[in-house]
Amino acid sequence: MAKSALDQLKAVTVVVADTGDIQAIEQFTPRDATTNPSLITAAAQMPEYQEIVDETLLQAKADAGSGATHADIASLAFDRLAVSFGKKILEIVPQRVSTEVDARLSYDQEATIAKGRYLISEYEKAGINRDRILIKIASTWEGIQAAEVLEKEGIHCNLTLLFGLHQAIACAEAGVTLISPFVGRILDWYKKETGQDYTPSDDPGVQSVTQIYNYYKKFGYTTEVMGASFRNTGEILELAGCDLLTISPKLLAQLQASTDNVPRKLDPSKAAGMEIEKLAIDQATFMQMHANDPMASEKLEEGIKGFSKALETLEQLLVNRLVRLESDVKVSTATADIFHSYDLDGDGCITREEWLGTDAVFDALDQDHDGKITPAEMSSGLGAILQMVLESSSVQIG
Repeated sequence: MAKSALDQLKAVTVVVADTGDIQAIEQFTPRDATTNPSLITAAAQMPEYQEIVDETLLQAKADAGSGATHADIASLAFDRLAVSFGKKILEIVPQRVSTEVDARLSYDQEATIAKGRYLISEYEKAGINRDRILIKIASTWEGIQAAEVLEKEGIHCNLTLLFGLHQAIACAEAGVTLISPFVGRILDWYKKETGQDYTPSDDPGVQSVTQIYNYYKKFGYTTEVMGASFRNTGEILELAGCDLLTISPKLLAQLQASTDNVPRKLDPSKAAGMEIEKLAIDQATFMQMHANDPMASEKLEEGIKGFSKALETLEQLLVNRLVRLESDVKVSTATADIFHSYDLDGDGCITREEWLGTDAVFDALDQDHDGKITPAEMSSGLGAILQMVLESSSVQIG
């Protein structure tokens, strides 16, 4: 009997399934997961999690001291909530959870280092080994330098919002554990910019990840490459052989149903024989290459802006809840505030470009699959998002 395309792919790549389809969790064994502000914001609004949020807020208030402002308390509570949900995920997944550093610190190296150390200390207080944690940091120059310091201390990092070779090389030179280049997000930018469609082999996202992979293998870097955010199976198959690929249940099902031959496209032995120029990436070179790459520049800034706005919305929600707790007033939900934090242009719907978070979350909320999230979809979808928080954001296929 012919092997499925999925089985063939699994022979050369660690396949990770995105759990946007909540039912998919029943089919696969969880491996890695991530927390992010949008998931924590959703959880903070759910009645069944009011107790953990309220306890975290009140403990943060006590620890912050009498002179702390509500904003100070909310900021402290956010970090603790991220760790709390990370701990819940680690009760389910056997390997690692990624916990994000505040996106507003993306250009502050020392603050990022301090935040990474703090998050690890909170996990270790709970008896969780740091090897099970990835500190998720934006791939700015400052973020990468912070990751280098943290890695030398045994604090592993996942560098996100990575769209260009200059970012990838700097990450590898810094010795980071994992990078997550977004194939589909790169394709989205080029399609919007050029108005044209691309074949899988010509796909700009595929070409970007291929270039990064070959560079890493050519020069012996150990940083893992995990391609993510796929729009079709053609992109996936063009990256067969990549270290890791994270794939939605819908595309996994298509691969499972196919018996087409899956040749390995990315191979360390082939990369070793390629003529590739080794680049020295200092800060000046990084900045110049970044300025010369409008796609990477725009997507990085867009991501930081979106994540920062989500954090600000969450902190305001926590402040509001704290005020109500102090007044002994029942806490109400604030779905509209969450929605407006992502509706960047104020047109009453959230597009995939505005969302900026994980594709699994977007797909879960986009119930009619029209590429937009309405306020009604946001409201009715919060339960599904919370389920993802508790069950994990990605799972390895055995």
